[in-house]
Amino acid sequence: MDIKRRQFLKIAGLSTIAGLGAPAAFNLLLKGESSPVSFASSGAGAEVSHDAAPTGVRLGMVVDQRVFDANQGLAQKCITACHLVHNVPNFGNPKDEIKWIFGVPYEKAFPTMSHYHRDEHLHNSRFLVFCNHCDNPPCVRACPTKATFKRKDGIVAMDYHRCIGCRFCMAACPYGMRSFNWRDPRPFIDKATYNKEFPTRMRGVVEKCNFCVERLVKGLQPACVEACGSSGAMVFGDLNDSHSEISKVLKENFTIQRKASLGTLPSVFYIV
Repeated sequence: MDIKRRQFLKIAGLSTIAGLGAPAAFNLLLKGESSPVSFASSGAGAEVSHDAAPTGVRLGMVVDQRVFDANQGLAQKCITACHLVHNVPNFGNPKDEIKWIFGVPYEKAFPTMSHYHRDEHLHNSRFLVFCNHCDNPPCVRACPTKATFKRKDGIVAMDYHRCIGCRFCMAACPYGMRSFNWRDPRPFIDKATYNKEFPTRMRGVVEKCNFCVERLVKGLQPACVEACGSSGAMVFGDLNDSHSEISKVLKENFTIQRKASLGTLPSVFYIV
């Protein structure tokens, strides 16, 4: 039996415990495979000494929470823009909800960061979260059909036609940034706002933020970034280009990442 088949059977075996701490189980599986980055403890004190690939294009995002806090309603504007562009259905039921980008409180966005004596304002903030497009994405390793894959520019993309609905990628993602279509989403898309340029999904398919790859090829910014206008609330660009706007923002500001101690190397940074 070749190594790829053995790895697939390992993953398949883990499906029986999908409801019993599956993310941790997938992390253990990935830990045993050869990888440039090992998965460290998710504790707040864990450290990761590995850096992202220094060459080529690596697209990333900076979210300036200070701007969102000062502009109430801007976050919802970003969510609406994203969901309209990508034909995200509205089931009207939290249980079946499909979310590409959404807001969560500080303690849920950064569970591995210390919450001890944090200022009240920070705890009252809601942070926009979405796919982190990790440089070392466990979801890509877990997908048996390669429906989830990492592009050369660092974007973790999806081929919906290859998705078989096994949800291994959902179990492997330590951030919970993927949604599963338990129902046919197409009847729940507003016909008045339907975007013919982006394919709709079907029942039994996983979906998530894709950094608006379909807009990038047209020279456009991601929909959420465009919705922010010139506010600077979200900055998108090449992390490996020292002259890019995002690189300058990162050099001038202290940022944090979600569960950085796992060694996934997220491409999304937050200014708090």
